[in-house]
Amino acid sequence: MAEIQHFTMNFGPQHPAAHGVLRLVLEMEGEVIRKADPHIGLLHRGTEKLAESKPYNQTIGYMDRLDYVSMMCNEHGYVLAIEKLLGIAPPLRAQYIRVMFDEITRILNHLMWLGAHGLDVGAMTIFLYCFREREDLMDCYEAVSGTRMHATYYRPGGVYRDLPDSMPKYQPSKWHSEKDVRRLNEAREGTLLDFIEAFTDRFPGCVDQYETLLTDNRIWKQRTVNIGVVSPERAMQLGFSGPMLRGSGVAWDLRKKQPYAVYAEMDFDIPIGKTGDCYDRYLVRVEEMRQSNRIVQQCIRWLRDNPGPVMLDDYKLVPPKRVDVKEDMEALIHHFKLFTEGYSLPAGEAYAAIEHPKGEFGVYLVSDGANKPYRVKVRAAGFAHLSAMHEMVEGHMLADVVAVIGTQDIVFGEIDR
Repeated sequence: MAEIQHFTMNFGPQHPAAHGVLRLVLEMEGEVIRKADPHIGLLHRGTEKLAESKPYNQTIGYMDRLDYVSMMCNEHGYVLAIEKLLGIAPPLRAQYIRVMFDEITRILNHLMWLGAHGLDVGAMTIFLYCFREREDLMDCYEAVSGTRMHATYYRPGGVYRDLPDSMPKYQPSKWHSEKDVRRLNEAREGTLLDFIEAFTDRFPGCVDQYETLLTDNRIWKQRTVNIGVVSPERAMQLGFSGPMLRGSGVAWDLRKKQPYAVYAEMDFDIPIGKTGDCYDRYLVRVEEMRQSNRIVQQCIRWLRDNPGPVMLDDYKLVPPKRVDVKEDMEALIHHFKLFTEGYSLPAGEAYAAIEHPKGEFGVYLVSDGANKPYRVKVRAAGFAHLSAMHEMVEGHMLADVVAVIGTQDIVFGEIDR
């Protein structure tokens, strides 16, 4: 028999399963991994440094571009830190809208993760199923903010605007006939809340479909059961959070333990795993989609019954209405000052953390009293998970690296920053 060779190989950064631009330097003994060394920084955009040169109200858009699958959740962390320093709280309706969109974003994130993880491990259909549902939720993003991804919808003091009374509709074209368009627009005849409610009614059935494809699938279980096992003690030592920590059996969720916005009013459960392997983390995230669906339904019921303002009425922080700007000199001055200089925060520091789909997303903000931050530090959940890569794949086969990267749900925008 030929002797087994030791060699070093690059996994990525252009590998489709590297989830962005991860360069993983693997030391192999035949097919078995002896060492995995993640090299990051290939997507570095200097977000934290850029934030120091821009007024606070102009940096919210940078947050969308961190973890670019969980846009509004990133904004929430940053906006909460600003509100802490200002000592303000948004109106209750705005808080319910934020919670609803946080959970819509969690579903969006987990759908993206499930489709991509399935594809990495060799399941094609699940990817197409997940994107079918993502499309509807992306339309909700577009309805409230005008854009499908980088919404910049959360603002200090509330949200950009109230929920719209109508949904964008499909038009007949060479791709869609009149009959197709009528069918596609059936759920779009009412308000945005009607559209989201129709989605939440059918979504549990969609999750059942995903589970039919994967949960008891022999190949899926062979690829994920007992792969990348992390004990609860070790998960805490490694700084895991979110589904990675709960998959190891630790019931830690900031929405329950340190509630923010109106999560204290919500009724939902925290799913946890038993063995801390890739399969448990899969089950945790799938159940999280069902729980997020429950939270969205509770928000819809409350928002239907409670109209009201979605933004503080303070022209030092919030632009005046368009009509006022055209008629009132004071409003015009406020508008001009706000969009050129922004607003100054009192000197001090604040840390705000939220339960992001990937784990604890924190923003540490230091203000020296100016209209731009003195320092911004983002605590990205994926960074701690990636640092455990060697520990999770050592002794496994090359094919298992792909399953472990998938189970960590890594997006490089937040890791490289």
